[in-house]
Parts: sequence; structure tokens; C-alpha cells
Amino acid sequence: MILEKLGSSLKSGIKKISNAIFLDKKLIDQIIKDIQKSLIEADVNITLVFSLTQKIKKIAYDETIPSIDKKEQLVKLIHDEILLILGGESHELKLPKQASIMFLGLYGAGKTTTIAKLGFYYAKRGRKVALLGLDTQRPAAMEQLKQLAEKTKLTYFIETPEDKEKNKKMSSTKRSLDLIKKYESDLKKYDLILIDTAGRDGLNEDLVKEIELLNKTLKPTYRILVMPADVGQTAKVQATEFKKALSIDGVIITRMDGTSKAGGSLTACAETSAPVYFIGVGEQIHEIETFNPESFIQRLLGMGDLQALLEHVKSATDSGQQQRIEDRLAEGKFTLLDLYSQLEQMNKMGSMDKLLGMIPGMSAAKIPKEALQKQEAKMKNWKSAISSMTETEIENPEILEKQTSRIARIAKGSGTTTTEIRELLKQYKMLKEMMGMQSGMQDGNIDPKMMQKMAKKFRGKIKL
Repeated sequence: MILEKLGSSLKSGIKKISNAIFLDKKLIDQIIKDIQKSLIEADVNITLVFSLTQKIKKIAYDETIPSIDKKEQLVKLIHDEILLILGGESHELKLPKQASIMFLGLYGAGKTTTIAKLGFYYAKRGRKVALLGLDTQRPAAMEQLKQLAEKTKLTYFIETPEDKEKNKKMSSTKRSLDLIKKYESDLKKYDLILIDTAGRDGLNEDLVKEIELLNKTLKPTYRILVMPADVGQTAKVQATEFKKALSIDGVIITRMDGTSKAGGSLTACAETSAPVYFIGVGEQIHEIETFNPESFIQRLLGMGDLQALLEHVKSATDSGQQQRIEDRLAEGKFTLLDLYSQLEQMNKMGSMDKLLGMIPGMSAAKIPKEALQKQEAKMKNWKSAISSMTETEIENPEILEKQTSRIARIAKGSGTTTTEIRELLKQYKMLKEMMGMQSGMQDGNIDPKMMQKMAKKFRGKIKL
């Protein structure tokens, strides 16, 4: 989970306040100490941390406030202040029918990957997206954009090897301008253009001049700065400099899942009034989320984030494939191939731990990570086993139980065990039987006896 340590500390502090009979000085000091430590470890500005703890003390030590009201005020204060230092309200990237976004950033920020992620995100939501590569500085930039675009099935326009050879004596800026001219008519066919630009080790005069010229030529709808979360409070300097020199419209923060400094990056952007539109929360192409401070705090406090979960599902799943499976189920068909497709969809959505953190109430279930990892490994093995089966075995799994030599062959071919194959078959049979029962519930007429039978038969047995 993002900022797991900070979330645990805040949840613990709020729980102590809520459960306390009396809020004495010793308890308040301990809660303040824990919150201070977690915020500082998350790289939040020390001044903001001090301001928050002073406000907690002011309410906690006020003898005129009744104990019950005081507890409610403290919980609300912690929530509201964390919300404030994260930027307060959410900022939506409102795109007109024809839009373009120019991405800026220093070396190593994850700019090119973010462009592909955002292109995939908007393509899933009905936009006709094209990626334009103008980073003629970094040798591998064009090839990286090409690979990511092909992976996400997005149209891309880049400098070809022939272009590069022909224009090798030109400056990087001139080469970028030539590319804009070359693809000008092609780009008009798309309603969202995402533009990759060159970076530098720092915001120097050459970079500013190049970006200003590209900005003047392209006239993008938005200019977005991409920054990695691990820069921490340095994000404030970057956001300020880019905003002053190039009038950026907002920020996307990458690598939110892999650093303890993410709190510093988020709060630094809030301090500079640079709205954070999206955050990168993993390595997979669909792991990018709109940034909503309120939802973010809810997840930190273990309250889940259903909106983020729904976005996650929409980005990760193939709606066409899902519809085909639903149609087959409606016809009473359910084979191991359908089960395999479901496992594929689940795998695209990321780790179980991350998904459970988005479901309200589930983060408090305290499911051991080892158990989740074991379940993920089991599903991976099941996928391998199904891949090692013949078409006949996939369509008619019943023959495996009659011819056990087939099970031994599949286990050997997939690197699994016969026990795992038998467990897969057992789960498949129960799911198929459940689907058969459900097919008897037509037009919303649910038979109570059938429901009781299902509940009794499958209670605790389905382990997918």
C-alpha cells in the first residue's frame, strides 16, 4: 500500500483517541509523537508537521471542551489537516474534444512511461489517442515510446532511424520542430495528443528555450510536469522552477508505491499550488490513478477507496473478453478456458494486497501478506497447468479424473504438483455447479430454497 507506515500510524492514533476514556497528557503526547515520527519519515515538511501537532495540543489540552466532543474534534482535526497539506480539493484534468498535453520533466522522472500509461487510461475511456515523441536528446527515448505504444496498442509518431541519420547535424530543437511539421496532418485525426519532450539533469537555459519554442509551436491544452515521488521535498523546488519558467498547469507524481518520501512530494506540490492530477502506483501499464486527496486519506486510514478500485478495474480488464465470458455463462457453458480468462483478468489488476486496500473495511481484516502471496502463487500455478493441457482437456476437464496419467503429465509439463491440479479441478467443479444453480434464477426470481442450498454447499469452499 502507498505510504503504509504513515497510514498505520494515523489509524493507530485515531483508534487510541476514539477508545480512550480520558485523554490525559501522557496519551496525547504519545499520539503526537507517533504522528510526528510517521509524517517526518514520510518526508513531510517539518514546519507543517509542527503546525499540525500544535493544533492537536491546543484542542487536547483545552479543559473547557467535554471529553466526548474533544475526541470528535481531534479526529476531525487530524483528518482535515492531513487533507489540507495534501492539497485540499481534487483537481480534474478537464479535456476538450480536441486536446493535447505536453509532458515536461528531468531525466529519470518516468515521463515516457507515464505518457504511455495515460494514453492507455484515456483510450480505455473512449479517446482516440496518439503519442508524439519529441525527445531527440535521449538515445533510447524513441525506441522506448515505440515499445510502450505497441504494448498498449496506441498510435505513435516518432523520429525514424532514417530521419535521425538525415538530420544528425541539426540541433535537438530543430529535429523536434521538423517532427511536428512532418506529422502535423496525421495528428489532426486524433482527439488527444500526448507529447513527450526532452529532459535534462536540471532545469537549465537550453531546456527552457526548447520547451518554450515547442509550447509556442504546438499550443498544448496542458503542460504537465512529471516528477518521481522519491525526490521528496525537492519536489517543491522543481515545481516552483518549472512553474515560474514554463507556466506548468499541474503535476503527475510517479513511483508512489516504491518510496517513503511520497508524502514530501505530495505536500510540496500542495505548498506551491501545483495541482497533482495523477499518481503512478505501480509498474504495470494500468497502474495510474487520478489523485483525490480525500480518497487518498480514506485509503491511508483503512477506509478503502472504491472510486480508485473501479478505475483500476476499468483500466485493467478487457470489456470485450469479459462480455464473451458472460455470454458463455448465460448459455450454461463454463470450461477451464473461461476460468483461465478470469485468472488473466485478476492478474492484470495487480496484487491482492493492493486491491484489498481499496475495498472499505478489508484493510482492517489483517489478512497476512504471506497468505495473499500464497494465493497469488497458487493462481499462477493454475494458469500454468491450464496452459499445459490439450484443447480436449480444457473443454472436457472430467476426462482428467478418469485418466489420472493425464494429471501427472500436466503437472510435469507445468512445473506444478498433481495435488495442485486436483485442487484446481475441485474448484472448477464447484464453480461450474454454482453457475448451473445461478442459471436457474431467471428474470430476477430467486428461489429461497436454492439460495439456502447454495450457501450450505459452498460455504468456505470457494478459494479463488
